[in-house]
Amino acid sequence: MRVAITSSDTQKFTKNTNFTLAEIASRSIIDLLVKSPIQKSDIDGLIVSSSSFDPYLSNINAEMVGIKPKFSTKVENLCNSGTSGILLAYSLIQSRLCKAVLVTGVDKQNSPGNKLNWDITRGIFDMPVHWASLYASNHIRKFATTAEDLASISFKNRRNANKNPNAIFFDKYITLSQILDAQVVAAPLRKFDCCYPCEGASSVLLVSEELAQKFDQPIWIIGISQNNQGASFSSVANSLDSIISTRLAAKEAFIQADLTPSDIDIAELHDAFSILEIMACEDIGFACKGQGIMVLKDNILTTNARGGLLGCGHPIGATGIDQTNEITLQLQGLADQRQINDARIGLVHNMAAAGTSTTIIILRN
Repeated sequence: MRVAITSSDTQKFTKNTNFTLAEIASRSIIDLLVKSPIQKSDIDGLIVSSSSFDPYLSNINAEMVGIKPKFSTKVENLCNSGTSGILLAYSLIQSRLCKAVLVTGVDKQNSPGNKLNWDITRGIFDMPVHWASLYASNHIRKFATTAEDLASISFKNRRNANKNPNAIFFDKYITLSQILDAQVVAAPLRKFDCCYPCEGASSVLLVSEELAQKFDQPIWIIGISQNNQGASFSSVANSLDSIISTRLAAKEAFIQADLTPSDIDIAELHDAFSILEIMACEDIGFACKGQGIMVLKDNILTTNARGGLLGCGHPIGATGIDQTNEITLQLQGLADQRQINDARIGLVHNMAAAGTSTTIIILRN
């Protein structure tokens, strides 16, 4: 049984508003339904991904938008929540429990997932930037990565965000010098090396092969894998050279798809911090260790065309879905100003909490 992505929606990412999570998510669901030929009665699964503490959120959303799915639940896996929801939806359709599953990611700017105060192995260094600074320091020491290399990632992604009206930094231009001169947050990472937690919602519709025939441009999931190494930084800190969950999830997804990294035309890489895009490029296999920056600087592979987390902002539960939506739109030829030529195969890389968890999705038109 093949599974397709057929419809998507992303609301504009913003700073905190007075809307509830259910209201924000419902707006995205309704907009997707308006654009899609699917009937509400055909949707038999609803999954809401969020790092919030709001209970029964999926059922609340189902009632608000007027659908009655036989399966409804909320998924939480920190920054990896969105693609965890997609993985669950894929599994429900593969097992024939459902034929059409709507996955909606949503979070507020003050999401409890922004702070890792449950991980005592970090001591007083309980913000994500602290572990990212260790990865960056190690990469600089071992592979001669420079501050200019890190800044180039932020510059590229924020420039791309100016082609994406849904990005929180849309129409906000910044120079390479401004990035390099910005305040140090946790050395060597500066302000613009860090993504911006924000509010937002994003939705995607997965359907069975039979239902996909009703849609003009179904995009097929040909590889999907997740790997989890634990929860604490201590579970992955034995080596700062790479993110093991990314390596393992990518390896399995490529085996499923019967492809290699060289077959990928476009990728969404989880750039919560600039160093992570470089490391993801290496760990997925687009470059040898220490050479990721060259692939990105030389535009050998198009990455983060929507603006990445650095340019779009990071509403935790919605990010993985928005990443998936970008690849879907690119493969459908519907990405407007961001559209690249001849996009046939795309990859989504979504991770959480120092790389303790990673999902990889490979899509084909």
